[in-house]
Amino acid sequence: MAYSEELAARIRDVVGGRDGITERRMFGGIAWMVSGNMVCGTLGEDLMVRLDPDDAERALDEPHVDPMDFTGRPMRGFIKVGAEAVAADADLARWIDPGASFAAGLPPKA
Repeated sequence: MAYSEELAARIRDVVGGRDGITERRMFGGIAWMVSGNMVCGTLGEDLMVRLDPDDAERALDEPHVDPMDFTGRPMRGFIKVGAEAVAADADLARWIDPGASFAAGLPPKA
């Protein structure tokens, strides 16, 4: 599945001012990392976000939010946010900001 270049550009705008953010091709799209820990990524037209596991569980109650599942087993702490839920830039930032904060609080990966 190809990823949305438009979504990738919008994500760059949201994360652009943060220290230590890098991009990496992953899962057939692009992932944004801080100190080696994933913040978010593209999944076709949808957004993938890593959150604190408890926050991710609560987020599943929101419209257009599903568990992230590549293999038949949901990935704990990762959610997929449908394109409908991130159509506005403020909504996109609402999902990315807590992901960036969570990733920044994790120990750096080598």
